[in-house]
Amino acid sequence: MYQFLVSFTVQPEHRDDFVRVAEKTADDSLANEPGSRRFGVIADEENPNVFYLNEVYVDIDAFRTHANGPYFSAFFAEASVYAEGPTWLMRGTVIDDRASAWTDF
Repeated sequence: MYQFLVSFTVQPEHRDDFVRVAEKTADDSLANEPGSRRFGVIADEENPNVFYLNEVYVDIDAFRTHANGPYFSAFFAEASVYAEGPTWLMRGTVIDDRASAWTDF
């Protein structure tokens, strides 16, 4: 799996706009891009103007398909007007998926 985490800093008056467009992109990508596995929209707990996108794809090629697709383009066409980013915080290929080990917590 290919996974990354990016952040965006959003103008305060556009926080709801950012959440709306990010969630729409998530829904459209997950529904229509077979290589998309997860698209999380996360609000920072300390700064209400910072949001994170945590995305997971079956591989780097699936991400490239997403990055060249209509949902990615539509997201940036709108969000770039009022959001600064993305700032890449983490990206790479998962070595061993042990997420199921955390289900006991």
